[in-house]
Amino acid sequence: MDINSTITLNDGVKIPVIGLGTWLSEPGEVKTATEIAIREGFRHVDCAAIYKNEKEVGDGIRASGVARDKIFVTGKLWNNKHHPEDVEDACRKSLSDLGLDYLDLYLMHFPSAFQRGDDMLPKDDNGDVIFDTTIHPTTTWKAMEKLVAKGLVRSIGVSNFNSQQIQDLLDKGSIKPSMLQVEVHPFFTQEKLIAFCEERGIKVSAYSPLVNGRSGILEDPVLMGIAKKYGKSTAQAIIRWHIQRGVALFPKSIFPNEIAENAKVFDFSLTQEEMDTISGFNKGKRIVVPMCNGRIRDLYDIHYPFNIEF
Repeated sequence: MDINSTITLNDGVKIPVIGLGTWLSEPGEVKTATEIAIREGFRHVDCAAIYKNEKEVGDGIRASGVARDKIFVTGKLWNNKHHPEDVEDACRKSLSDLGLDYLDLYLMHFPSAFQRGDDMLPKDDNGDVIFDTTIHPTTTWKAMEKLVAKGLVRSIGVSNFNSQQIQDLLDKGSIKPSMLQVEVHPFFTQEKLIAFCEERGIKVSAYSPLVNGRSGILEDPVLMGIAKKYGKSTAQAIIRWHIQRGVALFPKSIFPNEIAENAKVFDFSLTQEEMDTISGFNKGKRIVVPMCNGRIRDLYDIHYPFNIEF
């Protein structure tokens, strides 16, 4: 394996196992980070409309000098564009911002639909998000299926869906989701959800794969010991853990040295004991929970995905 290694999705599309995450990358930083990552060998960039930086990501892709057909680009449909009549326009807006003719993978970012319109975070007078409970995620999914037929996207999938919501897509949709992108890291291993997807031929990709800077995981002495055995950093050991689990991932960084380091994870392999040790850090608790007005943003929406175990 090397940085060009891929995972084959259920529709035959091949997705690079490791890519650059662009969430929370500030304007002025993400163009350079994207360009550097591609020049370091990354061939997958994970984007989203809500990140509000797709124009700079597109600039970085072009500045890299690497041909478009050599780069895998993932985009995401945001919650205020779930109405079936809005899905294509939202996709075309992302394509325009990125400067691309098609997306390799397009994900429904969340199952919850916000009030229709141009406001990405529509709020009522109390500061709470306004949901549109008349739009079911499977209804939006059927509109996304049309994007494949039109050649705007090569593959479609979902993000932040639970097993029941995925099963509904399988039961009622015409195209099987090719990918589920969810929070996965040693503190939240998602074993049951990953197994559920594997049984149905759906691949999983991890966001926040290194947890976050406040977790302390990169300074854990046990993990540092495993990494030191291979002359690697703790981050590299965790990235390798993801890869050996068959999970694609998007470590996010804007620093050239970290981007280069994250790419150098294909010259060693963890033992099964080491894999189990890292998995043993599981706390079964998610770190990334969108908040609004001092509470969990989507908690009271009928399609909130995290009310069940997986």
